[in-house]
Amino acid sequence: MTITAAGTNVRPLAPGQRARLLVGDVDGGPARLVHETTGSALEAPNWTPDGRWLVFNQDGLLLRIAADAAPGRGPGPEVIATGGITDANNDHVLSPDGRTLYLSAGDGHIHAVPFGGGEPRRVTNPPAPGDGKAHPFRHFLHGVSPDGRTLAYVGVEPFGGDDWGYRNIYTLPAAGGPDVRLTDTSAPSDGPEFSPDGAWIYFNSELESAIEGHAQLFRMRPDGTGLTRLTGDDRVNWFPHLSPDGRHLLYLSFPPGTEGHPADRDVILRLMDPDGGAPRDLVAFPGGQGSLNVNSWAPDSRHFAYVDYPLGAADAGPAAPPPLS
Repeated sequence: MTITAAGTNVRPLAPGQRARLLVGDVDGGPARLVHETTGSALEAPNWTPDGRWLVFNQDGLLLRIAADAAPGRGPGPEVIATGGITDANNDHVLSPDGRTLYLSAGDGHIHAVPFGGGEPRRVTNPPAPGDGKAHPFRHFLHGVSPDGRTLAYVGVEPFGGDDWGYRNIYTLPAAGGPDVRLTDTSAPSDGPEFSPDGAWIYFNSELESAIEGHAQLFRMRPDGTGLTRLTGDDRVNWFPHLSPDGRHLLYLSFPPGTEGHPADRDVILRLMDPDGGAPRDLVAFPGGQGSLNVNSWAPDSRHFAYVDYPLGAADAGPAAPPPLS
């Protein structure tokens, strides 16, 4: 696939490596291949609320492809016009009505563009002079409330010479307005996402962890109260995503000892109840960063999209998961 627009945030693939956009199901059956690339990585699929499209980022651009596509069948991906933004990352979500695409860009801000393409509108606020924050303050989007009025994001503040010093959870109005800090800690947090009923924000965090990098899954009320830990195992768990019907919690699980959410690891997609409990392994594959950063559930709550990054033979499929650990 050739991208005709010029993106400026390119993630190259290793020689012989592919990025494959796949659709899995909650029963753990064989994944369906939608699209693959070999030049640079595609990342972070969203499924549109009407079920027609999968949206992903590649080379700093946002693209869409028909959800029922397959290699060699039908048209390939098309670029969504985002004005002058050519350095989008893998933090993007769709409004509940499917009309607006919210994205995080290289300027550290969240922007809104029409799903059909158009000029971007900056949603986030620049830090006010004298507000006491370390600058620059960067925003990484992950969630939008069911009524479409509120965005949830990770706010990153440098501290002590570390550009990623503090990573806390915030919300702000999708139409623009004041930020609300929900966590205030040096323990890194990420991936905040609203439950379909709007009652909770799910996220991953190193809260309550004595081991650096050992992220687990949590939830809290949208006002920051009711903090509850949902996982507590030896694996490193990231990016919880609730299915539209609220019955399933899908997340990305890294091997023990992983720090952050790096690329090219042997990861597992796991499924569990939204209140916690024993998880079920769905599929194991080479992936990590870019595989499942944002919500990718289909409207039917039975299917989900993800990306793997295999090396080797083109017919190699996702592996059966190892025994639950």
